[in-house]
Amino acid sequence: MKQDNYLRTVHFDTPDFIPMTFHINDACWHHYDQQQLFDLMEAHPMLFPDFKRPQGVYTPVYAKVARRDEPFVDDFGCVWETADDGITGTVTGHPLADYAALAHFTPPDPEVCMGIGPIDWKKEERRIAEAHSKGQCAIGALRHGHTFLQLSDLRGYQNLLFDMMDDEPRLWQVIEMVEHFNAAIVDHYLALGADQISYPEDLGMQVGPMLSPECFLQYIFPSYKRLMAKSQQAGKIVHMHSDGDIRQLVEYLTHGGVQIINLQDRVNGIDWIREHFHEKVCIELDIDRQYVTVEGTPREIDDWIRMEVETLGSKKGGLMMIYGLYPGVPVENAEAVMDAMEKYAGYYA
Repeated sequence: MKQDNYLRTVHFDTPDFIPMTFHINDACWHHYDQQQLFDLMEAHPMLFPDFKRPQGVYTPVYAKVARRDEPFVDDFGCVWETADDGITGTVTGHPLADYAALAHFTPPDPEVCMGIGPIDWKKEERRIAEAHSKGQCAIGALRHGHTFLQLSDLRGYQNLLFDMMDDEPRLWQVIEMVEHFNAAIVDHYLALGADQISYPEDLGMQVGPMLSPECFLQYIFPSYKRLMAKSQQAGKIVHMHSDGDIRQLVEYLTHGGVQIINLQDRVNGIDWIREHFHEKVCIELDIDRQYVTVEGTPREIDDWIRMEVETLGSKKGGLMMIYGLYPGVPVENAEAVMDAMEKYAGYYA
């Protein structure tokens, strides 16, 4: 992404256009006709500026947590399984389901891994330097699910919630271990000169958060605040992502120093998003992929995206949009999303 326009968007400094991101999930490459997807990418150069059509059949390198029939044990000892190549799986094996295992548990080393796989910090240094040489915003990020979900993966979701309600003292030991690991990752990216640190973690369900606001405030928010303070103090952009309904947690998230909030549109409500974030915090809006873009017509998709731009956008900036294409969306609807994103990117220009 071009740094100047991106930063002007984040800081409400009249960007030239609304940054738009269209992500194609790896599973799509064996669920759709590949040539159709290539045609769409070539026809939308704003969304895919560096795309070059590959020769022959394209086979993505699936993440280790997204390989069918290949259970993966991550750096924390959590076991991941998925039913479809390219779709991130779920944790089926929780190494600390029994606290008896804690006495002999060895946390992963942030010098060599991210928690979900290996990391080459020299390679990351080169990536960040290359981004800067191209005038791009260099981004560092914790793994998706860095704190609350990591605790859930270690203990199991139900066990974790019982721990919180029972004020289980051993939980604090696990929280400290996870935060120590995350802090080392953040420190690495700051030392390498990343312009933005992202803190991606799903906290919401279809209705309401996955834990009570009281439990979030007591057990999760303090880690968030300390981890984000590192980036704030270094003058870096703080980016937060969460899927699901996070309305009950909003006051804590914004007080944590978040400058960009990535959240889903329908489940939180466009009017609610405007009320809480418009011209206050930069919104990276996750365009609906449950209803409108799956079941709607191309015209309804165009109307939906235009409405979001009109409601949340401004000449000042503060709005970015992102869409993730997953299997099940009609090709003509995927094209309609691409068309609308390119059309309305310049709505306030």
